[in-house]
Amino acid sequence: QVQLVASGGGAVQTGGSLRLSCTASGYSMSRRCMAWFRQGPGKGREGVATIDNDENTVYAISVKGRFTISQDNARNTLYLQMNSLGPEDTAMYYCAADFCPVRSRWLLPREYRFRGHGTQVTVSS
Repeated sequence: QVQLVASGGGAVQTGGSLRLSCTASGYSMSRRCMAWFRQGPGKGREGVATIDNDENTVYAISVKGRFTISQDNARNTLYLQMNSLGPEDTAMYYCAADFCPVRSRWLLPREYRFRGHGTQVTVSS
């Protein structure tokens, strides 16, 4: 059974940084993507960043240059380093995993069957 556990959220001021972690267990997929999604107050779920086995990455335009997705395969852990945070980044952040869809769909939440519970990020101005 696939389990994804996200952590690292918190409250920061504008301009601050946070690093989210997601520990994965219970799956072995030779060609898999791991992704971060978020859902802000009154908004739909949106893709933030995705990484595949070969370290290829895709970012949402809204976070490109500020967020960095990475992974430690030895620890089965996915990370999201978030810098220059603003109030618009306030959201519940989720990690997800599945076989990689076509690259153009890497940031679509519905492409990922396995999702963990979220971790809340709150950025105050």
